[in-house]
Amino acid sequence: MSLTRREFLQATLAGGGTALGSLIGLGVSLAPAIARAQTLRIANARVTPSVCPYCSVGCATLVHTIGGEIVNIEGDPRSPLSEGTLCPKGAAIYQLHKNPNRATRVLHRAPGAATWKEVDAEWALDRVAALFKKTRDESFVERFADGTVANHTTAIFSLGGAILDNEWNHLQQKLMRGLGVVAIENQARI
Repeated sequence: MSLTRREFLQATLAGGGTALGSLIGLGVSLAPAIARAQTLRIANARVTPSVCPYCSVGCATLVHTIGGEIVNIEGDPRSPLSEGTLCPKGAAIYQLHKNPNRATRVLHRAPGAATWKEVDAEWALDRVAALFKKTRDESFVERFADGTVANHTTAIFSLGGAILDNEWNHLQQKLMRGLGVVAIENQARI
């Protein structure tokens, strides 16, 4: 006798449902087993409140660590914004941190090079600062042709992040505007 996949699934689900129904009918509660399973995975973990890095909503999260290693990230039920729920991207934060392909070193690919090489973070910051200054110096406009004061550059774009707090975004805007950058945006609005 051959079974189709549909028939097999129907029989399996009916049998599983019958067994579960029998347990519930007998008064067996699965709540303690579920609670115990939830407790065991984060037992002895240190809980650190954090914020989801993806959008401007700022959903609160709880990061569980054991020995400095992240073991779980979940929504914080105390959050007035999300009440402990997370969207699909937010629910995947744990995989963002534990992904073996996640960039954890500073890499640089020289102009014309085909490969990336690992560089020191201080060198990278100095390089970014030097290129920023060079671009600003080359593209800075003090006055328009009609004599109107401009004091800006349109060759640099500044993009803030949603996880950055209001104070940091305020300072970033002040810095960029002070340097004459007019193209300023925040990822939270995109």
